[in-house]
Order: sequence, then structure tokens, then C-alpha cells
Amino acid sequence: MQPLLHLENISKRYGSVRVLDGIDITVADNEFLTILGPSGSGKTTILRIIGGFEGIDGGRLMFEGRDLASVPINRRPFNTVFQDYALFHHMNVAENVGYGLKVRGRPKAEIAAKVADVLETVGLGALGARYPAQLSGGQRQRVALARAIICEPRLILLDEPLSALDVELRAQMQRFLKSLQRRLGIAFVFITHDQEEAIALSDRIIVVHRGRIEQEGAPEQLYRRPRTPFTAAFLGENNLIPGTLTSAEGAVCQVETAAGRLQATVDGPVPSPGSPVLLAVRPEHITLTANPAPGALLAEVAEIRFLGANILIELRHPALPDTLLKVRRLADGGTTGLRIGQSLAIGWAAADAALLAAS
Repeated sequence: MQPLLHLENISKRYGSVRVLDGIDITVADNEFLTILGPSGSGKTTILRIIGGFEGIDGGRLMFEGRDLASVPINRRPFNTVFQDYALFHHMNVAENVGYGLKVRGRPKAEIAAKVADVLETVGLGALGARYPAQLSGGQRQRVALARAIICEPRLILLDEPLSALDVELRAQMQRFLKSLQRRLGIAFVFITHDQEEAIALSDRIIVVHRGRIEQEGAPEQLYRRPRTPFTAAFLGENNLIPGTLTSAEGAVCQVETAAGRLQATVDGPVPSPGSPVLLAVRPEHITLTANPAPGALLAEVAEIRFLGANILIELRHPALPDTLLKVRRLADGGTTGLRIGQSLAIGWAAADAALLAAS
């Protein structure tokens, strides 16, 4: 099936600096796609290219099989919600939302009816006469969304639109955004550096780093089976243990590390024996035993931190002096009695340890 949007081998330079290098991204109709990466990764440049705010130096930008490279911003079937919302402060809410229809020359009665309908959709039906300065951050965000959807675009671009909100309001807006996207049946391309936000909202995530795509897939797939050290470290917490691949039986690999021989599972091509690799183990997948069996992998408790709903336990293995192993547990009393300096046996299932080629 032809994708709604296809960024095909896109490259972009600012002077001598290559910002994007062979980016290939597809967006399906009705999909909530998140482009995730740190500052400077190129994610906002991708959004600006889609929206028409930036040109490209190579590749093609295809919408339903049509090249958009020469199509101006105001003729692209997209709308953008910016980080600062970009509301007109001298206009009230209804005027802000209806502005796009006004510049298209639509009749006043049509604009009024559509504005009323869209404001009800975003839960602001009673606030049309207010001005942006009289609204909360979350309400201003909804006005920006209403203005983006009123012209019935095929795709909405969102440039870190929740970054200025406090934690509680941000969580509310995340739920609202996902619900709105499902109701509208419009494709959303969402830009963020927040990993938890990406996991909570997305049908699919594309991780970008230094102008290249590191990995893409469903949130659970990327979280459980990272394929690169960057994805493993950036998308949530991970314990990364260096070693050398000694053997593989199917997807289960034996890895020689400074702490001993450990197991992991590879997702994809198996590196050659003798290759430097990393074991990536999530903090919630490490088991702890106070009464270890002979030959168990032992580590010493270096720190215990109460984090509200969770307890973070940091352990140090004598053969891994530069690595603090992190373990997370629910703060439900199961960690009562642990003390700093205590020796514990640690372990994990091979299926819970991802094997990565060392970069």
C-alpha cells in the first residue's frame, strides 16, 4: 500500500554541516508517528522539511505519490502546531481558530459554524470570546490544535508542543492528544526528545541521532529489543555491559565479560564470534537474591534511592568498576532490609538481555 507521506533519502546541509543524511521515513494514513531524538539530532529539521519551512539538498518528499518539493507551505495539505503555539494575542480564541478559513475567503457563517464545532471537539466550546492571555497553558495548546484541524488537513505536524507544560498538565494533554488523533482519523507526526512521551503516544517511533535513523518500530519493540547502543541508552534506562561474543545457539548468545560468562538474545544478524558486543538489560529485569547459590554473579549495593512509586538500587561489581548496575523495584516493601554494602546475587533471563554490536 502506498504511504500517505514518504521522505525518500532526504539530505540537508547548513553550510558545511550535514544535518540530515539519507533519511527515509514513511507515514501511514491515520498513524501517530513520533520522531524521537536528543537536541541537535535533526528531528525538527525533518518536521520543517515536511511542512515546507526548509528545502532539501537531496532526495524526494512524496505525498500520495506526488512530489511536494516545489509546493509552497500554504498549498501543502498539512498544518503545524509549534512549540510556542504562535497564537495571535490581539485575537480572541474564535478569531484565532477561524483565521485559516478567513484567509481562504470562506463565508462568515461557514467560519462561525466550523469554529464552534472545532472548539467543542477540543473541549473549549465556552471560551471562544477569551484572549490567549486569559487562558492556561493547556487551553492555549488546545487552541493551537483547533486552529490546526479546522482546515481539515491530511496530516498534522507537532513540534514538541507539550514541552512548556508542567508534569500533571503534560500527562493530561498526552491523553487528550492521543484521543483526539483517534477521533479525527488524521495522521500525526509528533516531534519530541521525551522518551516516556514517545512511548505513551505513538503507534510507531523513529529514533534519530546525528541526522540518521537509528531504529524504528512500535514502542514496545524498541523498548524491549533495541538494536543499537544509542537506542538502548536513550530510550529508557538500560544497563550496558561490555563483552566479547563467544558462541551463539540460535538467538541465544554466550558473552564473555569482565564479570564472567553471561547470556543475551540477539534480534537480527548474529555477530561473528570474537566480536565486541554490549549486553543491554533493563533495570526492571534484573533479579536480586540475598542468599546466593554457589557460582552466582555477586554485586554490592552502592546506593538505595526512594523515588516515590519505585526504589532504585545501584550495585557495583568488582570487575566492572566504572559501571553502576541499576535495578528498579516497586516501593511496596519488597526491598525492606536492603542495606548499602550488602552483597547480592544478580541475574536475568537471556530473553531479557539484548545483544548489541559495540559501536
